[in-house]
Amino acid sequence: MRLRRRRPLAPGRGTLALGTFATVTFAVVVVVEVGRVWRRGRAPLPQETDDLLLAAEEAVAETAEVARVGYRGGSTRENSTFNLLTAFAVTFLAVRTVTYLLRARPRVGPFRNVRVGRRHIHHFVPGIMLAFAAGAVGIVSRDERLEPILAVPFGIGLGLTLDESALLLELEDVYWTEEGLLSVQVTLAVMAMLGALALSVRFLRRGEQLVLEPNGRDE
Repeated sequence: MRLRRRRPLAPGRGTLALGTFATVTFAVVVVVEVGRVWRRGRAPLPQETDDLLLAAEEAVAETAEVARVGYRGGSTRENSTFNLLTAFAVTFLAVRTVTYLLRARPRVGPFRNVRVGRRHIHHFVPGIMLAFAAGAVGIVSRDERLEPILAVPFGIGLGLTLDESALLLELEDVYWTEEGLLSVQVTLAVMAMLGALALSVRFLRRGEQLVLEPNGRDE
């Protein structure tokens, strides 16, 4: 039997469009929020100051404070979903960057290709172990305060695993081939679903407060 020739990685237009759309959307949200806080906050407006850079720095710092206070005031489920999504996205971007750099050099900081004998240990292995461990602790524990904390290693494990989902499906090392693009597409799709879940949780909790609590049953 002739082996099927693997084509090198060449992202298609759809994949590039998804990645570009996600990046631009995130940047727009950040810029809009900074502008909103700048207009409503303590930082002087551009037309009211001679030091625009200092005013912008104050607006960014105040936006970060708004984000911190908003996070602390959120529910456990909202914070857990946010931690999961953030850890997942950051892990995916970081591991893609590191693996790309490892193609040209043996080590990137503390990271290197791990081999046991002739076997290459892919990063989905620790990813699965990390996600399973965080999930198991979450199931066994009854302390809801642990949920936002456990969401971080679970998100990291999920990112490590889905980044190599094409390898698990193909049962071959197709990471840097055209077939390996499936991993990127799956990861982007999961990011979108987690983002939608985070928004849905927020909307549902707000709806419960408006609809159920005023006419709720007396306990």
